[in-house]
Amino acid sequence: MKFQEYESNELIDRLPQHLKQFIKPQSYQDYTPINQAVWRYVMRKNVDYLSKVAHESYLEGLQKTGISIENIPSMYGMNRILKEIGWAAVAVDGFIPPNAFMEFQAYKVLVIASDIRQLENIEYTPAPDIIHEGAGHAPIIANPEYAEYLRRFGEIGCKAISSGKDYEIYEAIRLLSILKEAEGVDPKEIEEAEKQVELLQNDTSEPSEMSLIRNLHWWTVEYGLIGTLDNPKIYGAGLLSSIGESAWCMTDNVKKIPYSIEAAKQEFDITKPQPQLFVTPDFAYLSEVLEEFANKMAIRRGGLTGIKKLIDSKALGTIELNTGIQISGVFTRVIENEGKPAYIQTTGQTALAYREKELVGHGTETHPHGFGTALGRLKGINLAIEDMSPRDLKAYNLYENKPVTLEFEGGITVSGINITGIRNIHGKIILISFKDCTVTYNDEILFKPEWGTYDMAVGAEVISAFSGPADYNSFDLITHVPSSKTIKQKRDEQKLKLEKLYNNVREKRETNNDADLSNILNTLINEHPKDWLLSIEILELAKKENNINLYDKAINHLQDVQKERPEVAHLIKDGIAIINNS
Repeated sequence: MKFQEYESNELIDRLPQHLKQFIKPQSYQDYTPINQAVWRYVMRKNVDYLSKVAHESYLEGLQKTGISIENIPSMYGMNRILKEIGWAAVAVDGFIPPNAFMEFQAYKVLVIASDIRQLENIEYTPAPDIIHEGAGHAPIIANPEYAEYLRRFGEIGCKAISSGKDYEIYEAIRLLSILKEAEGVDPKEIEEAEKQVELLQNDTSEPSEMSLIRNLHWWTVEYGLIGTLDNPKIYGAGLLSSIGESAWCMTDNVKKIPYSIEAAKQEFDITKPQPQLFVTPDFAYLSEVLEEFANKMAIRRGGLTGIKKLIDSKALGTIELNTGIQISGVFTRVIENEGKPAYIQTTGQTALAYREKELVGHGTETHPHGFGTALGRLKGINLAIEDMSPRDLKAYNLYENKPVTLEFEGGITVSGINITGIRNIHGKIILISFKDCTVTYNDEILFKPEWGTYDMAVGAEVISAFSGPADYNSFDLITHVPSSKTIKQKRDEQKLKLEKLYNNVREKRETNNDADLSNILNTLINEHPKDWLLSIEILELAKKENNINLYDKAINHLQDVQKERPEVAHLIKDGIAIINNS
């Protein structure tokens, strides 16, 4: 079966370049016949089981999003149908950074790890794959209330401020998931990767906004239940895509907790089944909790705490003053006075913006080495600078080519010759430029005349602080290089022969050709005795053709495999049950 590898659409076209750097071609031809059989088994089992325990939106969503039980979905096909509900999908390589993942959601684009789990990990994989993303996330977004929650979550989540530890955890989990999904990896490598994840997760330092909102994402979007504690339904993609955990989670072994903002404090281990899950009464309540959480974030609270979070992140971030001017850069210092910021400093490339649009002449070329500005009110003057009329400004000597000394309540002194100012759309002054300027804090010199023009952002308060730049065009963000790449499965001569048998059975089912299934089963038993999934597919066709001899032979072989491989006995049992009940 041939599919187009990649085709853009309006939603993907409008993505900023810093997100497009994560997109990769799906390379549909790389999926093997075994991959297709894995998809088909999981989907047949899921649809059979989830029709009883999943939220009603799941089965409706499978139809609306065009996801087939028979074939791994193509990005082209998914996009063509997702377009009808206002979404799109792109392929990526495994885990991508949390901020980027959430920003894709804000643009109503599903991020789909296009690799698929190995047959050995058919029940659950720690690595994101197309079963998890395509069969888990995509169907539920056909529900409008949930789709809006997902979009809004992305919009808020991508502004959450991370810590240096968050990025270490992301890299460590990405590596561990890749190693666990790959074939032939030295167990010592996996053990070392597990230790590193455990070490980072056991760090008791104050959790960042990103780590807290990531927890909310996990306990809703990935592992959420909906309904009542006594009779919950599944809607989380991690559960919808795991044929093992979707059954396990409905037992009394997993504690059910009413969903609330407290879920943000509950950590998780991505490599193990979850010991507890949270139950929301409905999708609308998810948005209530999200807004409750957002009200505690620096993007809405700003202030000294917000600036300190940005400093701790050691990453590109933005503060917004009450005048609307936005300062984007890596924040390295704040001088505080009576619990309020009196002066902030960035180091390295900095840009100034208003309403997410860079101020002309104030990009990184103008501020390549950093930016510092006094904040707050002037000493002894009740009127904030931004509230001064042109007449007030003249009275206080804030006038073109006039020397002036400004003493701020926070102890900062700005002394220089006023060059000009910039006003916002409401007429409030948001930036004043000085020449021959000296800026001091007590005996410390913060800016010297020989450094050039001093641009002072105007604003009495920091009303917002968030991750990333105000204007993405101000910075070169096309820099992401993952420290680890997905390890492709190895295909030796034996594996290629097995794939050919899978392909023969697949073609028999799709075209009803004259392939000899009995001969294929003999070859499978003699040359690949441990394989079980192809025997399930042959059993299905034998029943369909009413070939009793072939059916019995396949059943006998499957019973032998169950004895030899007890770890897959339940999978064989379930496969037989699906066939017999269909």
